[in-house]
Amino acid sequence: MKIKVGVVQDSPVFFDKAKTLEKMKDIIAAQASKGCQLLLFPESFVPGYPRGFDFGAKIGRRTAEGKALYQEYHKNSMSLEGSEMDTLLALSKEHHIYLVVGITEKRADNGSLYCSMVYISPTDGLLGVHRKIKPTGTERLVWAEDNGASLVTFDTHIGRLGGLICWENYMPLARMAMYQKGVQIYLAPTADSREEWTGTMRHIALEGRCFVLGSNQYFTKSMYPEPYQALVTEEPEAICPGGSIIVSPQGKLLAGPLFGEAGVLTAELDLEDIVHAKMDFDVNGHYNRPDIFGFTVANQPETKKEKNR
Repeated sequence: MKIKVGVVQDSPVFFDKAKTLEKMKDIIAAQASKGCQLLLFPESFVPGYPRGFDFGAKIGRRTAEGKALYQEYHKNSMSLEGSEMDTLLALSKEHHIYLVVGITEKRADNGSLYCSMVYISPTDGLLGVHRKIKPTGTERLVWAEDNGASLVTFDTHIGRLGGLICWENYMPLARMAMYQKGVQIYLAPTADSREEWTGTMRHIALEGRCFVLGSNQYFTKSMYPEPYQALVTEEPEAICPGGSIIVSPQGKLLAGPLFGEAGVLTAELDLEDIVHAKMDFDVNGHYNRPDIFGFTVANQPETKKEKNR
């Protein structure tokens, strides 16, 4: 089976989820019209990854200004039960395209924020959500962490989908949790724009014998609204130059890496290439040694199947 996929490298309308969704409408419509069947958006595309912010926090002290900034970030974050999610579901259905979108999620049950990616099907709606199980560094100041129930995979009409966000991809056992579910299209929204990230994406493709889609924002410091620019004076103008990429199960570059500009990378994936790649290496099959190594994941759910699968 061959499918066409797209990886979005662009900037949100920072801290404005309504305007960001309007921008996404145009991107989704344009790529769907070109035959794209799956579109991946970067980490925390809604309402934006707060690169360079410290939210007024030091060990033992938090400022009133920092808490007010967090409140604004919280207000513009997305709820799975909100109208913004209804908009994404409608776009997926209208354009008959699968969407995987990085968001900062405002949990309805506890009010905390999570770095999440939502999986949306044009036929089944919201398939589920992966929430970061380990935010990196001072991300933990604003994002809570989830448990193994977030290590989700989905058996869809375009292949088996799964993945991890940003530096979760450096957690070997988290990757193995994806591999053991037979992931075919591995999705990796990120905020890491280093050249080294390209090597990470190629390694995962080779290790998991899967297609890997890596998506990052393209964002300059001047794109921050005026009130926020004073918070990031020490950051370079090219605050996030990108690095989005699509990789084959043999670690070959199919598109990208894209640096220094906004754009959408596309590629045609032939899922039969996964079978070819696994002849000589299969981390979850003939190259595994279950007689030596045992591996279980607490609370990881079974792969969810789309209707009529």
